[in-house]
Amino acid sequence: MSAASKPVTVAVTGGAGMMATLLRPYLAEAGYAVRLLDLVAPGRLDTSEAVYVGSVTDSEFMDHALAGADAVIHLGGLHREKTWAELVSTNITGTQVTLEAARRNGVGRVLLASSTHAVGFHPTHAASSARVLAPRPDTYYGVSKAAMEALGSLYADKYGMKVVSARIGTGGERPENSRTLGSWLSPADSFRLVQATLSDAGAPGHHVVWAVSANTRGWANLEAGRAIGFEPQDDAEAYAAGVDTGVENAHAGLLGGAWTAPGHRVGMDNYPHLGAK
Repeated sequence: MSAASKPVTVAVTGGAGMMATLLRPYLAEAGYAVRLLDLVAPGRLDTSEAVYVGSVTDSEFMDHALAGADAVIHLGGLHREKTWAELVSTNITGTQVTLEAARRNGVGRVLLASSTHAVGFHPTHAASSARVLAPRPDTYYGVSKAAMEALGSLYADKYGMKVVSARIGTGGERPENSRTLGSWLSPADSFRLVQATLSDAGAPGHHVVWAVSANTRGWANLEAGRAIGFEPQDDAEAYAAGVDTGVENAHAGLLGGAWTAPGHRVGMDNYPHLGAK
């Protein structure tokens, strides 16, 4: 991007959240103009960043926030199991409102933060052979992400947009346990996924891809991502020495892991000690 050219404007929903916080330095370094959309304002801002406080379920707010934007990175929403009503309102309706605001504003590139839990009841080994797994959600949360993908497909096909539904394995600064040595998505690779979304490869169209790094212990088939230019480069194995690999989850054979267990209750917050996210 030359200094004389107008910077590409990227709107990030969930802009105060963990994944956006890890992504933001890469966007700033690359010279993007970034709009951070969330219910609360994030902390310290880069000079290239602007804050829009509001809800992804508010059509008027989203229309205003996306006016003149070139792309949307939709990270906003609930990030674990909640009641059906909460997930429908925030994750499903919020995605529809975001996509509709993007359409009305002529935003042709959208990255949707889907999840492994949209396919959680598939065996892990199936993810290495299938280019794209059919939805098989493990929770209401997983259903909301499958619905997100369906909405992305509709808007791509109906309105000629490029929509990438990224099934995120495990985000975070580094892998934290044995399972995430295979499912980790590094912050740098999340930025590479943004760049792939902004590229012309696969446009227009809907693309369901694994948002997973090039992990030595990875199980994800990365072909769909590579077709749109997503080439992950990081490897969780670099952190393996600091990860306890001695305890394997009893449900590690399924993509949803512990979320597929009978004790992980549908429609309930199974991790109330973590606080709101």
